[in-house]
Amino acid sequence: MDDLRLSLLLNAVSPQVGGVLVRGEKGTAKSTMVRALAGLLPSIAVVDGCRFACDPAAPDTQCPDGPHDTAAPAAERATRLVELPVGVSEDRIVGSLDLERALAEGVKAYEPGLLAAAHRGVLYIDEVNLLNDHLVDLLLDAAAMGRSYVEREGVSVRHAARFLLVGTMNPEEGELRPQLLDRFGLTVEVAATREPVERAEVVRRRLAYDADPEGFAERWAQQEKELAARITAARALLPAVLLGDPALRQITAVCAAFEVDGLRADIVMARTAVALAAWAGRTEVTAEDVRTAAQLALPHRRRRNPFDAPGLDEEKLDQTLEQSAAEEPDGGPDDDGPGPEGPPDGGGPDGPSGGGQDAPEPEASEQEKSGEESAPSRTAPAPPQPAAPAASPYRTRLLTVPGLGEGAGGRRSRARTDSGGHTVRAARPTGALQRLHLAATVQAAAPHQLARGRDGRALRLRRDDFREQVREGRESNLVLFVVDASGSMAARQRMSAVKGAVLSLLMDAYQRRDKIGMITFRGSEAVLALPPTSSVEVGAARLEQLPTGGRTPLAAGLLRAHETLRLERLRDPRRRPLLVVVTDGRATGGSQALPDARRAAQLLAAQGTAAVVVDCESGPVRLGLAAELAQHLAGEAVRLEELAADSVTHLVTDLIHTDRGHSKQKEAA
Repeated sequence: MDDLRLSLLLNAVSPQVGGVLVRGEKGTAKSTMVRALAGLLPSIAVVDGCRFACDPAAPDTQCPDGPHDTAAPAAERATRLVELPVGVSEDRIVGSLDLERALAEGVKAYEPGLLAAAHRGVLYIDEVNLLNDHLVDLLLDAAAMGRSYVEREGVSVRHAARFLLVGTMNPEEGELRPQLLDRFGLTVEVAATREPVERAEVVRRRLAYDADPEGFAERWAQQEKELAARITAARALLPAVLLGDPALRQITAVCAAFEVDGLRADIVMARTAVALAAWAGRTEVTAEDVRTAAQLALPHRRRRNPFDAPGLDEEKLDQTLEQSAAEEPDGGPDDDGPGPEGPPDGGGPDGPSGGGQDAPEPEASEQEKSGEESAPSRTAPAPPQPAAPAASPYRTRLLTVPGLGEGAGGRRSRARTDSGGHTVRAARPTGALQRLHLAATVQAAAPHQLARGRDGRALRLRRDDFREQVREGRESNLVLFVVDASGSMAARQRMSAVKGAVLSLLMDAYQRRDKIGMITFRGSEAVLALPPTSSVEVGAARLEQLPTGGRTPLAAGLLRAHETLRLERLRDPRRRPLLVVVTDGRATGGSQALPDARRAAQLLAAQGTAAVVVDCESGPVRLGLAAELAQHLAGEAVRLEELAADSVTHLVTDLIHTDRGHSKQKEAA
């Protein structure tokens, strides 16, 4: 919580730091902390009547409500906290044409959005990881440039949009893409305290607030007033803070040592270090400021793989700072700060480095076939073999759900959408008008204006004139993996390649913003190893630990998939599923095992479930059972070696070489 408090205060002192992303489990008071910050910020002076909160002392020259005279009347108001709901549209964020005035008065007017309302205030995005990617990009671009650009429906507007950006998220519900993580200035990991005394104090204060909100606020009013005064003083001191060359070299040395991409990390660290010095009441940046800035600005920029957890090696950080100080030509960085020369005293908790990796490489032995077919079905399964390591992931071909869906925004299957995408046509609204197609509406109403007695600039419209946009984009899906973990997969040492393929598909699902689930079957049963979730990282961890061995209850795996999808349709009927069965098609456990699997597949097909079977069969002699299973599922069969995105190119190349070989043989004959 101390890091969260410090990060919020630093952004309050210097919004140029770039905002803060708060990552934490549920119930850790993330939202409470953010909302409390708005009450500490000093009030601001605005041009009276300006919808864009222009500063009277330095009004925006491009303000749509301007130009403003410096002698214009001014008003003072509290700093705003603007909250962005998860289901917000792009029009609501950036603003759009004021349709009411355009149609009723015949004038072109701009209706400001949430970015305009947040100018010189706080923009808070709860559950930012659940927001559509293109909206997150839009918000972060505005935060980085300090200006919003609106070009839509004949409106061309530019206005200032400088705000303190705060996003909160629960990693269990899915991660942000590394490209978006990099756009946040600072990141903080939050977890609830495990100390009973501290937890008791939290509960005590909450109960006190519930009993007497006004009295509780009065009790802490003086401390809040002092904290607000300190923020104001730090803001005033900020322009006078000096970032010397020694501190700047330390910043660049740390960023180079941790191999962060681009130069954004260097700039954010420099701004954070300057804000730290101003917050401490100093006019010069120290080595300890650089160290603290690195702890806040670098962890989320260390991700090389989407499944990498954010983290920072504290020991490496200290070594880099020590080495940078030793290489200073003037004997090291300035020593007038609280920390001594040389390596700064860490003093903090030893965070996990996250650098250790288990690398077990057990060899999968040939699974012994069990001859105890007469044993009851509840007998203990064969002991699982040690988990095989996954092969290196690769970019897979795109697997989609046929047809046109209406699910949540994503990057996989075609879908009608209310945000993003592109307009494919205009249509009469079947219900309430959602998104007006202005040009089509005017075109439909234009031929009737004389007959309707139009006598001014405004159009005379009727209900049947209105047209709405039909937009098409991409949706995210529920990708349910059904993975064969039986002994036949461990035999011939195929499980490593299979895990690599599923890991590649998981990475693809992460990038396309899908929900994922995983069912594994081995021995005598199928297990829902991962209930449908947006946290693809959990799926990768479960896959890595997946053991193999025993018989192949294929029918049980498909029936478990049928039940899982039935429940998910009730929870989220708009999200279309994609079933990915990873198997060689074998089914053991009695003479009815294979017919039962076929009937289970036909049951899934009858419900219209889109399915892909990844055929893991190998060797010179192939039975083709996986392809037959795909036919019963009414789906597609893809060979394991054809799953990579460039496999089609390789296949064509092979066919060309084969054809050339046949031609040469004919010429020789």
